[in-house]
Amino acid sequence: MLLAQTWAYALAHANDLGLAVRQHVVLCAAALAVAAIVGLPLGVWTSRSEAGRSVVGVVTALRVVPSLAVLAFMLPLLGLGFWPALVALALLAFPPILINTDVALRGVAAPIREAALGMGMRPAQLLARVEAPLAAPVVIAGLRTSAVEVIASATLAAFIGAGGLGTFILDGLANNDMRQLLLGAVSVAVLAFCVEVLASALFLASAHRIGYAAGAR
Repeated sequence: MLLAQTWAYALAHANDLGLAVRQHVVLCAAALAVAAIVGLPLGVWTSRSEAGRSVVGVVTALRVVPSLAVLAFMLPLLGLGFWPALVALALLAFPPILINTDVALRGVAAPIREAALGMGMRPAQLLARVEAPLAAPVVIAGLRTSAVEVIASATLAAFIGAGGLGTFILDGLANNDMRQLLLGAVSVAVLAFCVEVLASALFLASAHRIGYAAGAR
């Protein structure tokens, strides 16, 4: 009965649901893009630097900070709305991308690097033609983790007026309306599932390309 009521509510509020989905997707995509723009190059640097392990260690330790605490920290700095939510979610998405990029590049076997350099490749060519393809599955796994975490945590952005599917959950709690609550929760779960499937397909494709698809999950 509750599912039927929720479905009827979703149909009656299709415009509001569509707007919330667009807000959620835009916010998550922007946060993931910012985290990738910063995290991927930094991961390349940490994999080659003596200080890299220390940087990765600090970033790993910061992962224990709750998402809501990060949002609350951004509130007095940037106020309400899209931008504080974007910064907070980008900070949340950043560690898995950095860590996986660092681990993936460190995992490229030294003989492979030496052979490429022996063929006359420059460091930039080595990265683009050898290391990046070999590291791609692990890097994509980091992006997948970040994407799913951001989609789930973006529901909290409704607390600071950033919109998204979290508004249905907040309104459902405030109004004691299980239809709104269930609609918001299921929509977030479906969105996270779709991203997980897409990222898993990319992971398997990249793993198959370098010959160890059998080990991919």
